[in-house]
Amino acid sequence: MILRPKAPARLHGTLPGTAAIAPVPVPGWLRRAVPDAQSLVAKNLEDVALAAGAALGGLDAVVRRQERWAGAWRQRLALAAAAVTARQAGRNEDEAALRDAVLLTRPGDDVGPAGRMLLAWRRLAARPAQESLAETGIAGVLEALGLAHDDETASDLADALRQLATTEGAVGMLTGAYALVERRGLPSAVGAWLADALLAQRLGWTHAVPLLGSEATVGKSSGRARLPVSIASVAAAASERPKLLLAAQARATVRAIDLFGDLDRRAEKLLAVAPKLRAKAAALVVGRLLSDDALVPSEKIAGMSDRGLRRLFDRLVELGAVRELSGRPAFRVYGL
Repeated sequence: MILRPKAPARLHGTLPGTAAIAPVPVPGWLRRAVPDAQSLVAKNLEDVALAAGAALGGLDAVVRRQERWAGAWRQRLALAAAAVTARQAGRNEDEAALRDAVLLTRPGDDVGPAGRMLLAWRRLAARPAQESLAETGIAGVLEALGLAHDDETASDLADALRQLATTEGAVGMLTGAYALVERRGLPSAVGAWLADALLAQRLGWTHAVPLLGSEATVGKSSGRARLPVSIASVAAAASERPKLLLAAQARATVRAIDLFGDLDRRAEKLLAVAPKLRAKAAALVVGRLLSDDALVPSEKIAGMSDRGLRRLFDRLVELGAVRELSGRPAFRVYGL
């Protein structure tokens, strides 16, 4: 069940003199319904589907606003998904370390296994959803995740996904994506990646929104401890899998809407101070900040020097329009 509110006629921040469109709030009943995946799984399938559908309806509304900073939002969600994927693979890189692996590596150099995981999720967030589900897109993510596969794996997956998209409903697509990768011995992170791409295709979004990657683990309460369990294999019976995956999708969706509201406020501040900036190519820098998770002063933007870009970033920090994300005195990282 997917609710699709009508998109607003005006795009936020694009028409001078018009009132800003408030972020789509998460209804109180929905927030109470998805405090964690376990509480939803305890309910019946209809209740879980209702919560997931309502959450996706809210997400559809914010996606269709087509905000200038939607790229930064999707990339921030990709970072969260990559951090979980890295933990699943037995690595200890957190979000900050993943950022460094990609941003502080020279173009053309190997970003390492964890960095490639981030690139895989960034690929989902940046490329058209239709391209992600094509054979070349699937081959690219398998390679980025460091997964060995024969030449037929990507082709077989692309064909199977097309079949899912034409024959299954929303729940069937969700569970089917995980089943496809499980049968091929691939990790659940690939199922999450494909399920997010299928959802974008079904809802007609230009780009996928990374959701399920950050919910690739769920916990089972055992009194004193909370143990991570893969959502692709935790279900003791096939009938439990749809509830588990819908619950994870609902929680991830609410979190994505909350992040949207947070970045909406931060982007408004950046857009408000942008006309006051005198630095060369300041408009291009602002555009990059709105389209990506983070930038470093060594970025090559319209011929600006490292020193000039650093001064501009520090000025934006002083104005409260940008944050320094690394906490370091050197090799600093800036973003919304």
